[in-house]
Amino acid sequence: MMEKERFLDANIPDDMAATIRPRTLSDFIGHDSLKQNLSVFVSGARSRGEAMDHVLLYGPPGLGKTTLAHIVANELGTNFRATSAPMLTKQGDLAAILTSLEPMDVLFIDEIHRLPTAIEEVLYSAMEDFKLDIMLGEGPSAKSVRIDLPPFTLVGATTRTGLLSNPLRDRFGIDLRLSFYSPEDLARIIQRSANILGMPIEADGALMLAKSARGTPRIANRLLKRARDFACALNREHIAADTIKTTLFQLHIDECGLDEIDREYMQTIIKHYAGGPVGIENLSAALSEPSDTIEDVIEPYLMQLGFVQRTPRGRVITDAGYQHLGLEK
Repeated sequence: MMEKERFLDANIPDDMAATIRPRTLSDFIGHDSLKQNLSVFVSGARSRGEAMDHVLLYGPPGLGKTTLAHIVANELGTNFRATSAPMLTKQGDLAAILTSLEPMDVLFIDEIHRLPTAIEEVLYSAMEDFKLDIMLGEGPSAKSVRIDLPPFTLVGATTRTGLLSNPLRDRFGIDLRLSFYSPEDLARIIQRSANILGMPIEADGALMLAKSARGTPRIANRLLKRARDFACALNREHIAADTIKTTLFQLHIDECGLDEIDREYMQTIIKHYAGGPVGIENLSAALSEPSDTIEDVIEPYLMQLGFVQRTPRGRVITDAGYQHLGLEK
């Protein structure tokens, strides 16, 4: 095989070299249907000269919600303002951000399900009518003041849609779900990132890394950077398949992408709870991990692989899970 044939095609524009984060929909790999719809919504808003409808992005961590928010602003040709719901502790925090927006700006609120109720209620009129209703003073002397806001697009991101109130969710005109990526799409993302980082990767190595990345671009890029470290330590000018094997072995990541905490989670259920069912609080105590970390980070991928089931009585390890660990049920 010729050397140039061992690598996937990678023509990365010079202006993309500063970051591995895609800046346009055409650079964003995967989720083709979502991108097509979003492109239509962006084009429609631009042709009318209006702010695009508010966008809710949801799905497991690391799938590109923040990246898509940046892309929306870039495609609309507007400013991008970002904050996180836990940072908005009082109405004045939100008011300061909203009143500083310019017409058609994109405001991104990460972890929007964690907005305090009082701030969420202020956001309702801002999203619907571009009006900001705030209370000045306290007690009998308090008065309500209404401030006009420029048209803007709110992009909210959440990993837990079940914690969003119905009134807030109903105010988003565009509802987009991001799911786990296929190994093929992840391999393309890895190849693109590798060339931006200045360390090309073999096609079979990219696919091997993709299969161990839990369907998540953030994890894929993190593993790629660690593989680059091992390649540099070996004085390699590119990342070969054997370097990927070394990287995964040293990081204790198996061929399915499971790491030590994943295996500990499954083994705990098997050894201490006879394979389940077991409740989330018991698991949280046994693993010394917060229950939301277990539900949002550990379990989704294990459930996608079919290794774990959530039942009304608790978590259960499946036959496939036993088989992966090399244990008998």
